[in-house]
Amino acid sequence: MKQIKNDLTAWLLLGSGLGTILLLMGSTFYIVIAQSFGLHNINNTEPHFTLEFWEIVLADTTFQKSLFYSIKVSLLGAIFSIIVSYPIAMWLRKPIPGKVGIITILRAPMLVPGLVAAFLFINVISYHGILNESLVWLGIWSEPKTLQNDEFGWGVVILQMWKNIPFALILIGGAVNGLKSDLLDAAANLGSNAWQRFRYVIFPMTLGAVQVAFILIFIGALGDFAFYTIAGPRSTYSLARLMQMTAYQFEEWNQSAVVAMMIMLTSAFFTVLISVVIRPLATKRGDIK
Repeated sequence: MKQIKNDLTAWLLLGSGLGTILLLMGSTFYIVIAQSFGLHNINNTEPHFTLEFWEIVLADTTFQKSLFYSIKVSLLGAIFSIIVSYPIAMWLRKPIPGKVGIITILRAPMLVPGLVAAFLFINVISYHGILNESLVWLGIWSEPKTLQNDEFGWGVVILQMWKNIPFALILIGGAVNGLKSDLLDAAANLGSNAWQRFRYVIFPMTLGAVQVAFILIFIGALGDFAFYTIAGPRSTYSLARLMQMTAYQFEEWNQSAVVAMMIMLTSAFFTVLISVVIRPLATKRGDIK
């Protein structure tokens, strides 16, 4: 009887937080799911279960291009953010003059809204922007070139890196700083060079932080709206932009719900995939000689 009472008390305490998630935050999620299957309609259409909206969206070439483009840019943004963060984290691990000021400057992009950052970036790379004018003045280019809204999406990748490197630094830097110097000294005494110490000691022991940073950056980039809209190509839409257009311009709310579901499903799929790929790298296996 006492055990049952304790279990009931635990569930009641858990219910305060879990109830908020399931009822308030989850209510929007439930509506999106129902809307994508025709079980909830904003217009006067009679609700009924159907796969029609999924078939329309998945067969649409515009959606297919948007899905590939968003995944490509999000993956590149996450990968490059982590690659750049590692050497900076290793450098900041050392006692250097003005370390606090350097860290403050590196974290400054976290305080700038994405929409503002995108407009600033466009002003830098525009036809008569700072970058073009500087390269022409230096004689590297004979005339300005069109750099904004490139078809591949490098502008968005750069913006994602600028925004997410400070976040990756917090996670990876914390993991790197948590490594004991004795461990690295022992590896050096055994004859390993800097690359070997990174490959066999630092990288495997900080993969937990890499995994978290990769997943959170990818999910945030996949659902981003501001960077894709302002700096992205004009011929291809991001998933977030396509969802917004489908709902508000074409008023096809059920199909917009399908796009929203695909964003969430893609995020979940890559979360699992990243975890499956990274987990084995954290363990060094081999024969003992």
